Amino acid sequence: MLVSQFQLLCPVCQSPLEGDNKHLRCANNHSYDAARQGYWNLLLANQKRSKDPGDNAEMVQARRAFLELGYYQPLAEQVAKTVADLLPDASSGETARMVDMGCGEGYYTALMQQQLAQHNDLQLAGLDISKHAVKAACSRTKALTWMVASGAAMPVAEQSLDLVTVLFSRLMPDEFRRTLKPGASLLVAYPGEGHLLQLRELIYDEVRQSGFDPASVLGEGFEATELQTVHYDFTLQNQQEIQQLLAMTPHGWRINPAAKARISELNQLTLTLDVNLARFTRS
Repeated sequence: MLVSQFQLLCPVCQSPLEGDNKHLRCANNHSYDAARQGYWNLLLANQKRSKDPGDNAEMVQARRAFLELGYYQPLAEQVAKTVADLLPDASSGETARMVDMGCGEGYYTALMQQQLAQHNDLQLAGLDISKHAVKAACSRTKALTWMVASGAAMPVAEQSLDLVTVLFSRLMPDEFRRTLKPGASLLVAYPGEGHLLQLRELIYDEVRQSGFDPASVLGEGFEATELQTVHYDFTLQNQQEIQQLLAMTPHGWRINPAAKARISELNQLTLTLDVNLARFTRS
């Protein structure tokens, strides 16, 4: 059975937080109330680089609108299946704990929760620095813990996690080393070189390869153990769907007027989804 309340730490003093689904308090009397939508705001003012960090409300809405079209569902299902394979066996009797860091508006996290619904004593949390994203995530399911917090200072205990997932988000090697148990897993999803290539060719005069390698970012303390690739084509059926995808991606922020005009004339657009799922073990 899925345990809804994740064991959290006070972001101020790092003491365990105790309470119920509406109020949490640590031994040093720092207290936190759940937001009306059901999430915990554990982001301290000194952890913000701006007044409203992370994705804004418009970006969150665009991402949700596109993901609800279902084009990324095969990817989400493969992520959820991989997560289920990486967690400790449900028959062990021990509580398993995992965090989806950079969960955004919860599309992938909610599918993980559905896949893991029969796992004995699982604590699952979705974390994002964007208040707008986590508010949206709360509407997907209440069967896990949602929190606004910094991925660079997750409010969870040292060596307490069995799995961290990072899907298209920034890697935090020091924090992963601190929070993951020895031998625990880290799952990283990142674009392959062919991901949305057709869209990038419409936008840029020269399409550059990123050459991103998560192993080089993670450094010592993590061993690469498996790499899967999810690769398929899909076709956007109208201009509205094309614009929804464009608004969801960083390419939409960088597009010049000429490329924007070219794309606005399209009635359909066939694209390639090319995503790497890299598994690492905390050594």
